[in-house]
Amino acid sequence: MPFESYLMIFAISLGVTLVAYPVLIPFLHKLKYGQTVSEYMPSQAKKTGTPTMGGIIFIAIPIIIQCILHPTSIQNPSVILVMLAFIGYGIIGFIDDYIIVVTKNNAGLSPRNKFLAQLFLAVVFYILFQSSISTAISIPLTSISIELGPLYVLFVLLMFASCSNAVNLTDGMDGLAGGTSILALTPFVLFAIHDGEYELACFIIAIIASLVGYLRYNFFPAKIFMGDCGALALGGVLAALGLVLKRELIVILIGLVFVVETASVILQVFWVKKFGHRIFKCSPIHYHFEQSGMKEKNVVFMFYGIGALCAVLGYFIGL
Repeated sequence: MPFESYLMIFAISLGVTLVAYPVLIPFLHKLKYGQTVSEYMPSQAKKTGTPTMGGIIFIAIPIIIQCILHPTSIQNPSVILVMLAFIGYGIIGFIDDYIIVVTKNNAGLSPRNKFLAQLFLAVVFYILFQSSISTAISIPLTSISIELGPLYVLFVLLMFASCSNAVNLTDGMDGLAGGTSILALTPFVLFAIHDGEYELACFIIAIIASLVGYLRYNFFPAKIFMGDCGALALGGVLAALGLVLKRELIVILIGLVFVVETASVILQVFWVKKFGHRIFKCSPIHYHFEQSGMKEKNVVFMFYGIGALCAVLGYFIGL
């Protein structure tokens, strides 16, 4: 596929997104669909009331553009599976966001119900996916592959649950989840092109472009947040891409920022229960750096740097 085709998709997705958010933001203000900040995060209290559910735009626009410009792609199993994950996890997040903005309570869906919904989608993905993919996992930088057989379904469940929740945990500072997601998605464009999945590459490019447009309104000081709607969708699409393009373990390196954020939460909980005190001032770890005196923008840029390095390393290892 000519480079100009990729460039056109990027430009259209970016342009439509830049036009869409100025329409959505005042609409959400009118509905009073604002972010509710946890009482345990006083440093973020000033963000209370900022419109949320902004992920709706960067989910809808790439899908619409893909269907219009590449209608045959909806017959491509790889594109369909990635779209399914993107939409499905976005819907779970949307329900969670809706409960939060209506009740004005940051609880949203119960962790149990959210987890069950995520697992259900992962099972659906596996059922649709199993006939067209190998159940072996390749070990990067080696010629070794591990055949999981029926156990592959458990690996799929783990991929989706960990990726979707990891991006969600990262979405705590202006521009953080959006920017690091752009960096994590970029190598998958190159993987898709390398593997001959040109229509899938177009779809990933459309998502990246829409995220760039979103950052125009989400970077400090944010005018809108992606909400669980956007964060769960991005995690779902990362997991789906890793599975479809057979770079399952490379996702760990490419998404190392998300891995570290999640690990910091797990470690914090373990430390408090085991030793009775915190190992970090706050978790996820981006809040630890903020409470240690770093400005929010500097924390975000630091994570961008880490994310960019991991994306480059992941690309060369996974190619």
